[in-house]
Amino acid sequence: MVVFPNCKVNLGLRIVDKRNDGYHNIETVFYPLPWYDALEVLPLTEKVRQSIHLSKQIKYQIDNILFVQSGLDIKGNPADNLCVKAFQLLKEKFPSLLPVFIHLHKVLPIEAGLGGGSADAAIALKTMMQLFDLNITTNQLENLALQLGSDCPFFLYNQPCIASARGEKLQPIQINLNNYNWILINPGIAVSTAWAFSQIKPQQPKEKIEDIIYQPIEHWKGKLINDFEEPVFAKFPDIKKIKQLLYDEGALYASLSGSGSTVYGIFPLDTKPNFRFPSSYIVKTIMNTHK
Repeated sequence: MVVFPNCKVNLGLRIVDKRNDGYHNIETVFYPLPWYDALEVLPLTEKVRQSIHLSKQIKYQIDNILFVQSGLDIKGNPADNLCVKAFQLLKEKFPSLLPVFIHLHKVLPIEAGLGGGSADAAIALKTMMQLFDLNITTNQLENLALQLGSDCPFFLYNQPCIASARGEKLQPIQINLNNYNWILINPGIAVSTAWAFSQIKPQQPKEKIEDIIYQPIEHWKGKLINDFEEPVFAKFPDIKKIKQLLYDEGALYASLSGSGSTVYGIFPLDTKPNFRFPSSYIVKTIMNTHK
């Protein structure tokens, strides 16, 4: 099976308080966007093993998994990849699960605030459940996804949601931003989520995101706030410049996504921004998808 895990952006992100378990309670809107990784998952039959053996791609044998990664470089031990961990979680629950082949082609930037790793993990879980016809309830699947990451449960549903608690408490909302053009810009800077959280002093927002998000998008600037912008912009001024450039070119709303380092802008259909960024930057334009 070949599937395409997509990214999300955060429309506002407030850090409300710190929990006794070390995590933080947040308030945000997760909004899915059509920018994708590619993920192939197959039972590891002898025929599949032989065909993979003949390929020139770098392969990793990890327990009952033959894992291939391509596209953007993923630093670290392949055994720590969340797709690998997704299979291992299922293997604990279903010990008779057959070995698996996983090929992850990485397009979404790493440590970029887009939830790419979480999307890969959640979609891998869902795909393997379908591939092996596993008897898993929705609640069990959500709990497995949460073990892989706080925002993983969102990608099981992939619809705009107000997210609270760690990010796993999801309330679907009726908001459609397809009738705009989006520009996402990643400068190739990795922002550590742990560092970003360490810079935040949690506090209750004066106005809830739920009360802001239904206002006209022209009213969001200065109201729909991402708490991570202040520390990230202070440490990485190049990221701050991206947000200002987006507004200079006519964005109705621009923001850091997650804890960074991707900044996005939402533009009217008749606005044609003109950017010149270094070649090392990743720039993704998502044109009007309203049909």
